[in-house]
Amino acid sequence: MYEILSTDGVAKTAKFTTPHGEILTPCFMNVATAGAIKGGLSAIDLKNIKTQVSLSNTYHLHLRPTDTLIRQLGGLHKFMAWDGPILTDSGGFQVFSLAHRRKIKEEGVYFSSHIDGKKIFMGPEESMQIQSNLASTIAMAFDECPPALAEREYIMPSVDRTTRWLERSIKEMNRLNSLQETINKKQLLFAINQGGLFVDIRSSHANTISNFDLDGYAIGGLAVGETHDQMYYILDNVVEHLPKNKPTYLMGVGTPENILEAVERGVDLFDCVLPARNGRHGHVYTNEGKRNIYNAQYEKDELPIDVECQCEVCRNFSRAYIRHLLKAKEILGMRLCVMHNLYYYNNLMSEIRQAILTRQFKEYKKMRLDGYRLAQNKNTLNR
Repeated sequence: MYEILSTDGVAKTAKFTTPHGEILTPCFMNVATAGAIKGGLSAIDLKNIKTQVSLSNTYHLHLRPTDTLIRQLGGLHKFMAWDGPILTDSGGFQVFSLAHRRKIKEEGVYFSSHIDGKKIFMGPEESMQIQSNLASTIAMAFDECPPALAEREYIMPSVDRTTRWLERSIKEMNRLNSLQETINKKQLLFAINQGGLFVDIRSSHANTISNFDLDGYAIGGLAVGETHDQMYYILDNVVEHLPKNKPTYLMGVGTPENILEAVERGVDLFDCVLPARNGRHGHVYTNEGKRNIYNAQYEKDELPIDVECQCEVCRNFSRAYIRHLLKAKEILGMRLCVMHNLYYYNNLMSEIRQAILTRQFKEYKKMRLDGYRLAQNKNTLNR
């Protein structure tokens, strides 16, 4: 069940009730591709940093340790000791990211494993079966994620095939949810909108998939090569064609700036590897912009990463100490930076929700964006 709690213009905050608990939106889903956050964070850590949803990947877990093993061990929630909602990506993004290792056919996609070269086939039915074995809260329909800048002649048949794959995904999920041996018989299903940068194709596809009346709707195929302005233009013209009474999920996005802009356009859910990936390289997010803790200016800096932040890292450790850990190649340094970044994102979403509830989102967005721009200009001048 999806209940809108408040709106401020097109921006909205809502309560999305799932079999594994409530999700308050807008929400950032922390990316645990293989069942863990890269950077040494456990499910216990996720609770401490205000995580609502953990996101894992169908393709990667199918290869290792295998979805059948996870099923034997009670499903992904039990396997990773996380009792909150889990969303599993369908493997459709790997159709894009592993383009040199796959061949697309009507029946599905033939891959060569990036681990050992083993031949793998994944179609809508296989993707749904894997996600059912994982017993995630939300499964994504199998789709093709084409390059954002692909030509119209490529995009049109790709989107038509994604629609046919959606129909097959729905049929297979309904079958799986009816089986007595299925772990999560209430698994939810989201459709994915595609269409590259062609507004007419995107809008038509959004109208088509809306007719299936699913649990939620995602916008895929963005943040894969287009500019930010192109992304916002697509959102301006596509979100309005998706159901207002269901959550809207922008896949693979993004920076704090991207999130603020997308929330203003009506998006509920986000995911991105950036906060964890940047954290592993000493790049940390603050209300004054992004810092590179490796920089020499932090060698004797006794301040926390962000003086406004209340995360465990900022309450206990200095920039100087974290820089020392990173320079000494101590894993703890990477872990602390990742933990802070994910807390920062989760706390940002909490502040966004509060701003929408009090009808002050536009003011909040301006304050945050002005702060980021000021920091960026300052960093540019100091180079």
